Amino acid sequence: MAAARAPPDVALRESTQRKLRKFSELRGKPVAAGEFWDIVAITAADERQELAYKQQLSEKLKRRELPLGVQYHVFVDPVGAKIGNGGSTLCALQCLENLYGDKWNSFTILLIHSGGYSQRLPNASALGKIFTALPLGNPIYQMLELKLAMYIDFPSHMNPGILVTCADDIELYSPGESGFIRFDKPGFTALAHPSSLTVGTTHGVFVLEPFDHSERKDLEYRCCYRFLHKPSIEIMHQCDAVFRARNFSQQDFAGDNIPSLKLDTEYVYTDSLFYMDHKSAKKLLAFYEKIGTLNCEIDAYGDFLQALGPGATMEYTRNTSNVTKEESELIDMRQRIFHLLKGTSLNVVVLNNSKFYHIGTTEEYLFHLASDSSLKSELGLRFIASSIVPAIPECFGKTSCVIQSILDSRCSVAPGSVVEYSRLGPDVSVGENCIISGSYIITKAVLPAYSFVCSLSLKMNGYLKHSTMAFGVQDNLKKNVKTLSDIKLLQFFGVSLLSCLDSWNLKVTEKLFSGNMTSLSLWTARIFPVCCSLSDSVTTSLKMLNAVKNKSAFNLNSYQLLSIEEMLGYKDVEDMIAYREQIFQEISLKKKQSDLETS
Repeated sequence: MAAARAPPDVALRESTQRKLRKFSELRGKPVAAGEFWDIVAITAADERQELAYKQQLSEKLKRRELPLGVQYHVFVDPVGAKIGNGGSTLCALQCLENLYGDKWNSFTILLIHSGGYSQRLPNASALGKIFTALPLGNPIYQMLELKLAMYIDFPSHMNPGILVTCADDIELYSPGESGFIRFDKPGFTALAHPSSLTVGTTHGVFVLEPFDHSERKDLEYRCCYRFLHKPSIEIMHQCDAVFRARNFSQQDFAGDNIPSLKLDTEYVYTDSLFYMDHKSAKKLLAFYEKIGTLNCEIDAYGDFLQALGPGATMEYTRNTSNVTKEESELIDMRQRIFHLLKGTSLNVVVLNNSKFYHIGTTEEYLFHLASDSSLKSELGLRFIASSIVPAIPECFGKTSCVIQSILDSRCSVAPGSVVEYSRLGPDVSVGENCIISGSYIITKAVLPAYSFVCSLSLKMNGYLKHSTMAFGVQDNLKKNVKTLSDIKLLQFFGVSLLSCLDSWNLKVTEKLFSGNMTSLSLWTARIFPVCCSLSDSVTTSLKMLNAVKNKSAFNLNSYQLLSIEEMLGYKDVEDMIAYREQIFQEISLKKKQSDLETS
């Protein structure tokens, strides 16, 4: 008699935990041939980001936090125009060719796109999205470790080629009775997750070839007729991308992809990561070498995958509705890529028991780390991870999150907040839904609800300085205006920036902003004070924050002021890593002392 099938949520959690255990066993140990990736490569937007990533990888390897015997690389985009993650992919192929010649045609390669500056989650801006900390593992996992853990089964069932993924998403899946996913077909192979039609409008959607639905499995290998990039619901219906859930019970589906799926609910299959075999990668490389310099943004999903499958048409090449900036070369480049890849197959691994999570905004970050989200249950995320914390109210333990931090026994942190890599003194009160990162608050301080506070070490003229960005977690740092007369439209903690400048006694001049004077935003506003010590930096920025909240005055005229854009240019990665290491060592020592006292 066949064993009873585990409910989807149980199977998903068990599969996830198994992967985490398997990766944990490989941390700090040499891996056998074929057991793990031959190469793990991370993309960077510029040389400063490249250096920061290399420094952090070096530290991780020194502390034996990653599997050993693997080639870890950082590939930087060329200087010049933004080239998108598709351009970064082409550039990475060139780097592999330069480093390994023909040898890489036998390698399994993981390529992680992490070249953005994370303006929607600025605590990841300085050190990178792929190095975002998670309340998991010992030592603490960052997104890099989680990615490596979730893909732990892939290399041993993969033909030579490249798996392409992004730094700020998480794919959880249970393969069911199949046991593992195979990447062994020619062309491209993509993972597909059941999702609501609304989710489909912001993702790629697969139009699948007809298939016998008599027996639905957790894992199915399908052929894709056509790939749609961020289609409207109307287009999904027109292209036969929509399925109905009427043949299946609600528990057959797991995931935030289809929240509270009801019988008769419509759904689509959306994308996440994709694999390309070595032959396809070489074809793209030859194309890149032929064109030389890229002067437009190429999307690895929209521009590569839409060219694949028998139903692909050139229609998408002229659609620039999802493009942030339309360059003169873009349409021509898309058409050339279409002709290059036309006729290449797009295989789809349908994962009917899977979830796709995105952690790229402050809202998503707080929801998944500081509330009882399903991700917390599936990954086993902790409320308190590698930290020293006070005896705190029950509501704190239920809904807030503290990662590698030291909190005085008399400080208080309200529900819904995340504190990482920080020290909080006895008279610190943190309101609800705050993010505190890399900070040292020793004096009396009240952080209003929805505060975002992130401190950076800076190297300026050879001297160590500090600056702390402080604003509201809901502020839009990317929103920009073209003229100084329009800066009243920018909001700082829900208040017009113009009013804030009055509170800080700052004048509206061109010197108030860094960078492009036709793109003025909170990201480029020179409003954050530079201080000699970390604690003074946090205290000063909190005063400017509270001046806005309390409608009082705080004069910033006597300080040297930087924009976030400039802070990233001066960042001292070595000092920030050292501060984190100092906290880690102190926590480890106190834990050892505590263990000795109780033994």
